[in-house]
Amino acid sequence: MNLQDLYRDVILDHNRQPRNFGPLQPADAHAEGHNPLCGDRLTVWLRLDGDRIADIRFEGQGCAISTASASLMTEAVKGKDKAAVQALYERIHALLTDPHAQADAATLGKLAALGGVSEFPARVKCATLCWHTLNAALEHSADAVSTE
Repeated sequence: MNLQDLYRDVILDHNRQPRNFGPLQPADAHAEGHNPLCGDRLTVWLRLDGDRIADIRFEGQGCAISTASASLMTEAVKGKDKAAVQALYERIHALLTDPHAQADAATLGKLAALGGVSEFPARVKCATLCWHTLNAALEHSADAVSTE
């Protein structure tokens, strides 16, 4: 199995069986996101312990990339503090938008599966919607997130 097949399998697995899917009650923060281009919609809920994400869940409807990205994100950020989440977001954004960042993909674990999205620029917004929505929830923003 080559690396592209492995990445595709991770995306398909997280789309079919998303982790941390469903509302989180009670939640300390939440945010809603929308990608008008693809029609993706999601809500991210957080339970915080200081500035650390104690628990995170998401719910929504979207394409396979959007759902898989949200599922992978929730697994990756649980237990991390805001600074670590921001650093991880910056690495993911670079992976999706900078061809030179692919060399760093091996250190991202399952999140590296999102690297294949960089070949389809129109789908980058699908993969980053959940990350922008997470940032809004961490900032307790009342505004809905839009990729447009």
